[in-house]
Amino acid sequence: MSTKLFNIGDKISVLDEAIDGVVIAIKNSEISIETTDGFMMTYFVNEIVKINNTIELNSINKSDTLDKIKNDNQPSKKQNKLIFKSDKIERGVPEFDLHIEKLVKNSHGMSNYDILNIQTETAKKHLEFAIRNRIPKIVFIHGVGEGVLKAELDFILKNYDNISFQDANYQKYGLGATEIYFKQNTK
Repeated sequence: MSTKLFNIGDKISVLDEAIDGVVIAIKNSEISIETTDGFMMTYFVNEIVKINNTIELNSINKSDTLDKIKNDNQPSKKQNKLIFKSDKIERGVPEFDLHIEKLVKNSHGMSNYDILNIQTETAKKHLEFAIRNRIPKIVFIHGVGEGVLKAELDFILKNYDNISFQDANYQKYGLGATEIYFKQNTK
């Protein structure tokens, strides 16, 4: 399947997963999307399908479609062998920046309590999404600061079963990030 079928801004759905989103980047055979829940994820072209509007579907000329189907059914002179790549390719780990300026357009006039509440609610939303969609690992970027957000995240994470967490890679994030691992059920 070709990336030419997709354009930036196309609405897509992920096969075998309940994830919908919008194409934000196309590179080789990989498509990066932003999910409806705000996650940035990357999939291979054969793992997603484009969601067409009914207006677009009505604009397709039926005779053109029938001609294409007839041409597709005719055997080609030279058939290429299918090459399957292993699904064990390391995909990027979802990272979520919890700095308030990344979460709201304007934080002027907000109290520290309001800011912390928005940050923790965002973190909970991302945690629940990762659990629902069996994402094995995510990273929260909380910054160093006075450590209030990190302490609050630690408190929240301790209340979840089947989660382990630690400081993220120092070389990549410094002291301002936490890695969360989700222990998957093997049922």
